[in-house]
Amino acid sequence: MLTKKEQRLRRARQTRIRIAQQGVARLSVNRTNLHIYASVFSEDGTKVLATASTAEAEVRAQLGAAGKGGNVAAAALIGKRIAEKAKAAGVEKVAFDRAGFAYHGRVKALAEAAREAGLQF
Repeated sequence: MLTKKEQRLRRARQTRIRIAQQGVARLSVNRTNLHIYASVFSEDGTKVLATASTAEAEVRAQLGAAGKGGNVAAAALIGKRIAEKAKAAGVEKVAFDRAGFAYHGRVKALAEAAREAGLQF
C-alpha cells in the first residue's frame, strides 16, 4: 500500500519523463499546507533558472500581517512572480509540472497567473 505522498510522487514521475523528452524548460510547483513554491528548471534539468515562493520575506510582506501563503490569492501572486523572474532569465516557453498535485485550486491559480504574466505553456 502506497502512502499519499508516494502516490503523488509516482504520478509526478511520469510527467517528468514526458517533459524531459520535450526538451523545454520546466515550471515545477510544490504545495504544502502553509506555502506554495515554484521553480523553473533548464531544458536539461540541471540548473534552477528562477524560483518564487510564499516563504520569501518580500512576498510575506506583500501578503500582509497574516502572511498566509496557503491560499489561492498567494498562489496567483507567486505565479506572476515566477513568470517575471523566468522572463528575466530569458525563458519564454515552459512545460508545466504540477508534481502529481491535482490541477485545481492553488496549483491552477498559480498556472493561470503565470500564463497571464506572459509565460507560454
